[in-house]
Amino acid sequence: MDFSGKRVLVTGAGKGIGRATAKMLAARGAEVVAISRSQADLDSLAEEIGARGIAVDLADAEATRRAALEALPADFLVNNAGTTALASFLDLPVEDFDMLYAVNARAPMIVAQEYARDRVKKGLPGAIVNVSSISSWIGFADHTAYCASKGAMDAMTRAMANELGRMGIRVNAVNPTVTLTPMAVKAWSDPAKSDPMMKRIPVGHFADPDEVAEVILFLLSDRASMINGITMPVDGGFMVN
Repeated sequence: MDFSGKRVLVTGAGKGIGRATAKMLAARGAEVVAISRSQADLDSLAEEIGARGIAVDLADAEATRRAALEALPADFLVNNAGTTALASFLDLPVEDFDMLYAVNARAPMIVAQEYARDRVKKGLPGAIVNVSSISSWIGFADHTAYCASKGAMDAMTRAMANELGRMGIRVNAVNPTVTLTPMAVKAWSDPAKSDPMMKRIPVGHFADPDEVAEVILFLLSDRASMINGITMPVDGGFMVN
């Protein structure tokens, strides 16, 4: 998968899956435009792969739209940025629910709107990969807001694929199991919680960010030219067990 001469916008590129994706794209010839909340992460990524960075809080809708417009043009889009807040259903604050929806569902919509408008206006094809989660299908305890936001992303992916596919822009989602990112370490640090999850994964381990990034690059590439509208588990078989 050669991305030479291609410009790819990656949100949440400062850490985890987003950073792995940005580095892999750069290694395969792409020019990367990275969006992250952390300027320090963007600075280190720029030093590492020469990525152009844009710092923004994706919970702010207007700031998100400005950042998306600043990042364009781009050949491809990876909507990776996400956040979580853990609470039991009975104790879940409305503010946390709203924040997760803002970052995990609304922000990807806004960035994808501006990306797709630019491609359609220019009569150019494209591809979007939304980074979702198996949490869109499984009701993990203490993850109500996260599960709901990723379910929204999956539904949005299907609607986007239907509309934008007719305009030459494919849209797919990847749905990883627990991936060893800083956010996942926070959420799954308790062995009482993580051990049963691990035992349900037939391959016997949580995902590495590079394992997810490889699937993202495939879905962006021309090799996936007939794939549109899927939500693809990257879960080591979790969903079949």
